[in-house]
Amino acid sequence: MKDFPGTPGTWTGLLLRISQCVFAAGSIAAMATTASFFNFTAFCYLIASMGLQVIWSFVLALVDAYALARKKVFHNPVLVSLYVVGDWVTATLSLAAASASAGITVLYFSDFGECHFGKECLKYQISVGLAFLGWLTIAISSLVMLWLLAAG
Repeated sequence: MKDFPGTPGTWTGLLLRISQCVFAAGSIAAMATTASFFNFTAFCYLIASMGLQVIWSFVLALVDAYALARKKVFHNPVLVSLYVVGDWVTATLSLAAASASAGITVLYFSDFGECHFGKECLKYQISVGLAFLGWLTIAISSLVMLWLLAAG
Protein backbone atom coordinates (compact mmCIF):
# COMPACT_ATOMS: atom_id res chain seq x y z
CA MET A 1 0.00 0.00 0.00
CA LYS A 2 1.11 3.55 -0.67
CA ASP A 3 2.28 5.98 1.97
CA PHE A 4 0.78 9.42 1.35
CA PRO A 5 -0.45 12.24 3.60
CA GLY A 6 -3.34 11.35 5.88
CA THR A 7 -2.71 7.61 6.05
CA PRO A 8 -2.50 5.87 9.43
CA GLY A 9 0.84 6.33 11.11
CA THR A 10 1.71 9.67 9.48
CA TRP A 11 1.87 13.12 11.04
CA THR A 12 -0.92 14.39 8.78
CA GLY A 13 -3.07 11.40 9.73
CA LEU A 14 -2.53 12.21 13.40
CA LEU A 15 -3.30 15.89 12.75
CA LEU A 16 -6.55 14.97 10.99
CA ARG A 17 -7.63 12.71 13.87
CA ILE A 18 -6.80 15.31 16.50
CA SER A 19 -8.67 18.03 14.61
CA GLN A 20 -11.70 15.75 14.24
CA CYS A 21 -11.66 15.14 17.97
CA VAL A 22 -11.22 18.82 18.85
CA PHE A 23 -13.98 20.05 16.51
CA ALA A 24 -16.42 17.39 17.73
CA ALA A 25 -15.61 18.09 21.39
CA GLY A 26 -16.03 21.83 20.77
CA SER A 27 -19.38 21.21 19.14
CA ILE A 28 -20.51 19.14 22.11
CA ALA A 29 -19.25 21.75 24.58
CA ALA A 30 -21.00 24.62 22.80
CA MET A 31 -24.28 22.73 22.57
CA ALA A 32 -24.19 21.19 26.05
CA THR A 33 -23.70 24.57 27.73
CA THR A 34 -27.12 25.72 26.54
CA ALA A 35 -30.11 25.20 28.79
CA SER A 36 -32.63 24.07 26.21
CA PHE A 37 -30.80 21.97 23.60
CA PHE A 38 -32.64 18.85 24.79
CA ASN A 39 -35.93 20.32 23.54
CA PHE A 40 -34.78 19.80 19.94
CA THR A 41 -34.28 16.29 18.60
CA ALA A 42 -31.76 17.47 15.99
CA PHE A 43 -29.55 19.01 18.69
CA CYS A 44 -29.70 15.80 20.76
CA TYR A 45 -28.74 13.87 17.64
CA LEU A 46 -25.83 16.27 17.10
CA ILE A 47 -24.57 15.61 20.63
CA ALA A 48 -24.80 11.83 20.11
CA SER A 49 -23.14 11.94 16.70
CA MET A 50 -20.32 14.19 17.84
CA GLY A 51 -19.83 11.97 20.89
CA LEU A 52 -19.32 8.99 18.60
CA GLN A 53 -16.91 11.04 16.49
CA VAL A 54 -14.90 12.08 19.55
CA ILE A 55 -14.51 8.46 20.66
CA TRP A 56 -13.65 7.17 17.16
CA SER A 57 -11.19 9.97 16.40
CA PHE A 58 -9.53 9.82 19.81
CA VAL A 59 -8.93 6.08 19.59
CA LEU A 60 -7.51 6.40 16.07
CA ALA A 61 -5.36 9.34 17.16
CA LEU A 62 -3.91 7.11 19.87
CA VAL A 63 -3.27 4.38 17.28
CA ASP A 64 -1.57 6.92 15.00
CA ALA A 65 0.55 8.23 17.87
CA TYR A 66 1.56 4.67 18.74
CA ALA A 67 2.47 3.99 15.11
CA LEU A 68 4.56 7.15 14.96
CA ALA A 69 6.32 6.37 18.23
CA ARG A 70 7.14 2.81 17.14
CA LYS A 71 7.81 3.85 13.53
CA LYS A 72 5.33 1.27 12.27
CA VAL A 73 2.95 1.54 9.34
CA PHE A 74 -0.55 0.14 9.75
CA HIS A 75 -1.48 -0.62 6.16
CA ASN A 76 -2.90 -4.07 6.74
CA PRO A 77 -5.87 -4.45 4.33
CA VAL A 78 -8.17 -5.70 7.10
CA LEU A 79 -7.25 -2.78 9.36
CA VAL A 80 -7.64 -0.27 6.53
CA SER A 81 -11.06 -1.77 5.72
CA LEU A 82 -12.07 -1.20 9.35
CA TYR A 83 -10.84 2.40 9.12
CA VAL A 84 -12.83 2.91 5.89
CA VAL A 85 -16.08 1.57 7.32
CA GLY A 86 -15.71 3.45 10.61
CA ASP A 87 -14.79 6.70 8.90
CA TRP A 88 -17.65 6.51 6.41
CA VAL A 89 -20.20 5.67 9.13
CA THR A 90 -19.08 8.50 11.40
CA ALA A 91 -18.85 10.91 8.45
CA THR A 92 -22.39 10.08 7.37
CA LEU A 93 -23.77 10.44 10.89
CA SER A 94 -21.87 13.69 11.41
CA LEU A 95 -23.12 15.22 8.18
CA ALA A 96 -26.70 14.20 8.93
CA ALA A 97 -26.55 15.62 12.45
CA ALA A 98 -24.86 18.85 11.38
CA SER A 99 -27.34 19.35 8.54
CA ALA A 100 -30.37 18.69 10.75
CA SER A 101 -29.05 21.05 13.41
CA ALA A 102 -28.26 23.69 10.79
CA GLY A 103 -31.83 23.39 9.55
CA ILE A 104 -33.18 24.10 13.04
CA THR A 105 -30.75 26.99 13.46
CA VAL A 106 -31.75 28.52 10.12
CA LEU A 107 -35.40 28.08 11.03
CA TYR A 108 -34.95 30.18 14.16
CA PHE A 109 -32.68 32.83 12.65
CA SER A 110 -34.09 33.30 9.17
CA ASP A 111 -37.62 31.97 9.03
CA PHE A 112 -38.82 33.23 12.40
CA GLY A 113 -36.85 36.45 11.94
CA GLU A 114 -35.13 36.34 15.29
CA CYS A 115 -33.98 33.78 17.81
CA HIS A 116 -35.72 34.19 21.16
CA PHE A 117 -33.31 32.06 23.16
CA GLY A 118 -30.81 34.85 23.81
CA LYS A 119 -27.14 33.88 24.04
CA GLU A 120 -28.02 30.26 23.36
CA CYS A 121 -28.59 31.12 19.70
CA LEU A 122 -24.93 32.01 19.25
CA LYS A 123 -23.91 28.77 20.94
CA TYR A 124 -26.20 26.83 18.59
CA GLN A 125 -24.50 28.47 15.61
CA ILE A 126 -21.01 27.81 16.97
CA SER A 127 -21.88 24.19 17.67
CA VAL A 128 -23.23 23.65 14.16
CA GLY A 129 -20.22 25.38 12.61
CA LEU A 130 -17.81 23.19 14.58
CA ALA A 131 -19.83 20.11 13.62
CA PHE A 132 -19.43 20.96 9.94
CA LEU A 133 -15.68 21.51 10.43
CA GLY A 134 -15.51 18.13 12.16
CA TRP A 135 -17.39 16.56 9.29
CA LEU A 136 -15.02 18.16 6.79
CA THR A 137 -11.98 16.65 8.50
CA ILE A 138 -13.53 13.20 8.80
CA ALA A 139 -14.65 13.37 5.17
CA ILE A 140 -11.02 14.01 4.19
CA SER A 141 -9.95 11.03 6.30
CA SER A 142 -12.68 8.90 4.73
CA LEU A 143 -11.49 9.70 1.23
CA VAL A 144 -7.85 9.09 2.14
CA MET A 145 -8.72 5.71 3.66
CA LEU A 146 -10.78 4.74 0.63
CA TRP A 147 -7.92 5.82 -1.63
CA LEU A 148 -5.48 3.79 0.47
CA LEU A 149 -7.70 0.72 0.28
CA ALA A 150 -8.06 1.09 -3.49
CA ALA A 151 -4.28 1.60 -3.92
CA GLY A 152 -3.53 -1.56 -1.95
